[in-house]
Amino acid sequence: MSNLHGHQTPPIARQNDIPMTPHSLPPYVTDQSALESLCHTLRQSPRLALDTEFVGEDTFIPRLELIQVATATTAAVIDFPAVQANGSLDVLWELMCDTKIEKVFHAGRQDLDLFTLHAGQVPKPFFDTQIAAAMVGYGAQVAYANLVQRLHGTKLAKAHTFTNWSARPLSDDQIAYALEDVEFLLSIHTHLQDRLKTLGRSEWVREEFARLETVVGEKNREPQERYQRIRGWDTLKPKGAAVLRELAVWRETEARRRNVPRGRVMRDEVLLQLARHPPKSVNDLRGLRGVHSSEVDRHGVQLLAAITSALALPPSAWPEVPSERKPDPESTGIVELLQAVLKARAAEEGIAPTMLATSADLQTLVEAKQNRTVLNIPILHGWRRQLAGDVLLQVLDGAVTVSVDRTSGALRMNAGSS
Repeated sequence: MSNLHGHQTPPIARQNDIPMTPHSLPPYVTDQSALESLCHTLRQSPRLALDTEFVGEDTFIPRLELIQVATATTAAVIDFPAVQANGSLDVLWELMCDTKIEKVFHAGRQDLDLFTLHAGQVPKPFFDTQIAAAMVGYGAQVAYANLVQRLHGTKLAKAHTFTNWSARPLSDDQIAYALEDVEFLLSIHTHLQDRLKTLGRSEWVREEFARLETVVGEKNREPQERYQRIRGWDTLKPKGAAVLRELAVWRETEARRRNVPRGRVMRDEVLLQLARHPPKSVNDLRGLRGVHSSEVDRHGVQLLAAITSALALPPSAWPEVPSERKPDPESTGIVELLQAVLKARAAEEGIAPTMLATSADLQTLVEAKQNRTVLNIPILHGWRRQLAGDVLLQVLDGAVTVSVDRTSGALRMNAGSS
């Protein structure tokens, strides 16, 4: 594997080769006593490698099935339903909230969501190896198995990729497979920490973890912005968007109460139709295409209450809806130029372009410069601005021009004038 400067990076060692479980500690924890013993041992380590297995197709809150954990010398799988059925997991949640212990995940967004839900707060400090890997040249959203193979030269098994983790009993092979998800994490963490330090990017990754912590924390609060995840919301007028917002909050509350998926309460397209053509009575509800009588019988009064509440709002309380104006050809050309500059800067620094900005971000940046409005997008903050944001602004201002190097064919940034 080549590093950012073209040299070959040798495979790194596992965390103490393999995280061995002491004979006195069962690797498969199914009761509170064993969990307490495990947590006592885990507290001796400065960091924990963590992963989860869960089932979420049929519930609003994913059902946590397994928690895999490892230190440099200990590894175990915690059977969440088994422990919960006969005891408490409070000792585990206390461990997750211990700020003296770093929690290490790979692509840990969903794991953090689950731990935050059960522990009552975001487990911190934490380290996400997928985010860190993207910062040091391994590409955006690199899979754990790919990272293990590149760094360790080990190909992980795929035999239990589609295992139903809610089925019991689990076989020894399944437990061993689950443990692989944490087996290499701490050694990968050490390698990435070293690379970040060498490249001077430790602060960058801390910024990203802080952003993720904010996102996870906000998800577990009141879902006032959930309506923006409904496809087509931005085609509504502001008044209709206000109706959709209230309906989405109602659905979120109902889905959480019943612990069923949102779509099982009411589908997105039905909410969108109700927002576009707000009914005034139960009979109006029954006349809408796609709205079943059973849904009206069950939710009609609540739906009308949510709609009435939204319609009573003053225009100042309506959501802002993005403009439907299509970008003109000139703006499109400028965005494409910025994309080329962004890719060039990303290639120079060995970082995935998508870590810096999206096409939508660049479009927004161009429109804001044209309209002389103030922006709050990631590319204009922190390490992203340092790496590429300032250059993009200079290109837009004419302070930097772009040319093609005759020899290499690469883009070259030159001090220029408008």
